[in-house]
Amino acid sequence: MLARIAGRGKRVCIGLVGKYLRLHDAYLSVMESLHHAGYEIGTMVDIRWVEAEAVTPATVGEMLAGCDGILVPGGFGDRGIEGKIAAAQYARKNDIPYFGICLGMQIAVIEYARHVLGWADAHSAEFAPETAHPVIDLMPDQKGLEKGGTMRLGRYPCAIKPASRLAEVYGKAEIGERHRHRYEFNNTFRQELEEAGLAVSGTSPDDRLVEAVELPGNPFYIGVQYHPEFKSRPNRAHPLFRAFIQAALQNSSMKKAVAKGAFARRR
Repeated sequence: MLARIAGRGKRVCIGLVGKYLRLHDAYLSVMESLHHAGYEIGTMVDIRWVEAEAVTPATVGEMLAGCDGILVPGGFGDRGIEGKIAAAQYARKNDIPYFGICLGMQIAVIEYARHVLGWADAHSAEFAPETAHPVIDLMPDQKGLEKGGTMRLGRYPCAIKPASRLAEVYGKAEIGERHRHRYEFNNTFRQELEEAGLAVSGTSPDDRLVEAVELPGNPFYIGVQYHPEFKSRPNRAHPLFRAFIQAALQNSSMKKAVAKGAFARRR
């Protein structure tokens, strides 16, 4: 492991779009998981810390320029939400590998509902309880409970859809991952979102809870409701982080090839 770490010869830049950036340790597990993936595939991972509150449709291109992959981690509260949505849209439209964790998955769903289905008010009921399109909401049997009683905590099983990118990454039909969240993908809008191209690639075994979404046409565009960073180790990177960094590395190589071709043409 130490020899692999010392021998890393490649490099990628990952834009981490969050709101707790004054204390990077708030994202320590995510940060370390990115490095674990780099150890396995011989790649240095440079993290660009992107303040979500500063990201807008006007600034997103400049703030994420040069990033080989974009990651939106978990979090609570509405601060920086619109910036995270802008980052998810930028990744989707420019075929940049995107990895959404917990809230980051919910952001991907909201962005898709707004800009592909055209539901301009689509949001999470956590932040906009009056929206007509609460694509993220409490489950019906959670409503009315005390706040602590609505948390989904600990390990839960996830059934992976065959032939999905998620199945390719894990190489398994069922996994177990750790959760820490309250709000869920709203099944009321599931059929319309799937018909519009957002693939539900992981669910609870009874198909009641959506655990992962992806975009089949993108090189890597995956959002998961759980926290894979809790299971990554320096000598055993989590498969999702490994696949994300591999996709970012491929994106970096492709950009360099395009730039080299453009330079050759100018000469």
